[in-house]
Amino acid sequence: MLSRVKSGGIFGIDGYIVDVEVDISNGLPVFDIVGLPDLSVRESRERVRAAIKNSGFEFPVKRITVNMAPANTKKEGSAFDLAIAIGILKATEQIPNVDSFDPLFLGELSLDGTLRPVKGVLPMLLSIRNSHKDVILPYSNAEEAANVSEINIYPFHTLKELVSYLRGQYNLTPFQRSDNDDIGFETEFMEDFSDVKGQESVKRALEIAAAGGHNVIMIGPPGSGKTMLAKRIPSILPDLSYKEALEITQIYSVAGLLKEGEGLIRYRPFMSPHHTISSTALVGGGRIPVPGQISLAHHGVLFLDELPEFKKEVLEVLRQPLEDGKITISRAYGTATFPAKFMLVGSANPCNCGYFGSSNGNQECICTPTQIRRYLGKISGPLMDRFDIHIEVPSLSFQKISGNDKGESSASIRARVNKGRERQMERYQEEGIYYNAQLSAKLIRKYCVLDKSARALMEQAFSSMNLSARAYDRILKVSRTIADLEGDKNIQTHHIAEAIQYRSLDRQYWS
Repeated sequence: MLSRVKSGGIFGIDGYIVDVEVDISNGLPVFDIVGLPDLSVRESRERVRAAIKNSGFEFPVKRITVNMAPANTKKEGSAFDLAIAIGILKATEQIPNVDSFDPLFLGELSLDGTLRPVKGVLPMLLSIRNSHKDVILPYSNAEEAANVSEINIYPFHTLKELVSYLRGQYNLTPFQRSDNDDIGFETEFMEDFSDVKGQESVKRALEIAAAGGHNVIMIGPPGSGKTMLAKRIPSILPDLSYKEALEITQIYSVAGLLKEGEGLIRYRPFMSPHHTISSTALVGGGRIPVPGQISLAHHGVLFLDELPEFKKEVLEVLRQPLEDGKITISRAYGTATFPAKFMLVGSANPCNCGYFGSSNGNQECICTPTQIRRYLGKISGPLMDRFDIHIEVPSLSFQKISGNDKGESSASIRARVNKGRERQMERYQEEGIYYNAQLSAKLIRKYCVLDKSARALMEQAFSSMNLSARAYDRILKVSRTIADLEGDKNIQTHHIAEAIQYRSLDRQYWS
């Protein structure tokens, strides 16, 4: 007997339909799976055999051949277990064929027939939503799958329960998500900017960075508060939109990082990898590509603490994703592209001992000029050029540290950031971008028009500071964000002046 059922595969964040064909014929008992299965798919033979038996059904003692088409595409993961089991039960006529109902089957089987959650469900369904309308999957994936409103979701806990439904023993309505698009995203944070003493100029720069999604590097002596400030950036990031949340959830689903029953990521990611991280772990890769830290930070923050301590070759791989907002990984089985629109935040000491240029009279730099150049040289000029905002974080005086004055809270800063981001999203709703840092060269010419005095100041800075074309564009983007925070439709001279001052540290420390 021959049966056909549908399942789905994932490569990168792109899904595709897999036809699972099951042929059962007389002969020596053999269970073969063909169609470029990887080890986890081959191992499904034992899971399927045990699940069918332990669910009270008959497993055929015959020659079983399972073909997974298209046969030239590598199949990996445990999501095909359920489709193979249903195919066997259909081929042995333990489940009737119903031509009018041809759902997609996704799910891993435990040995007792329980359906376990699988990764990549959301991006898979988003990819095939125009060609398939019904999906059967584990109950743990239901909230995630229900984000795709065009598809009818039928979740089940066990194989036995599913077979009863396919035999027509009871009716089931499609699963409905427990919330809607106007969901409450995370707004409460453990860390708050009110905990940070002083550093008002740094807070102002981080506010601008959060509003426009700009990359930031902070340079200062040890103990000046760089890490403390960076960890509080999520508390002032703008509210997450449903569309952004959907994009983040796709990546976390593929990476298998969604918590069981979690339907949607409700917060902007904050990734802070250790400086021993490899290039592959940072940007993604592997035999079958998986997303790296830059993709897991999509629409959020990637914080690289002690930036010069990272291997130079690791830092250099960031240059292309920072420009393109995505990373493309090519392997023997195909090419996968992962989104990577993240806000890069770096921190660094100015030298090995950390006190070069410090205003703290109690500490003096003991590094030689050669040591300082070698230390800072780990951050290349092209990478520094990709930081929109350069901030010096000075040491604090005893009076500042011991004072009782509380700084401005994250909530009040976040309110201004939200207003600035709302102006950007309204302006760019037809452009397919969310914030100023994503402006292309063409859009910069359209939305960052300077008047005569602002243009004169920009021309003077371009010549005196020996700016690159990239630095020029980034100053315009930052000035556009400053104008948005102040509610100005046009970029003024003082907006340009403030943006220019955030491009001076590389001249101070790298010259």
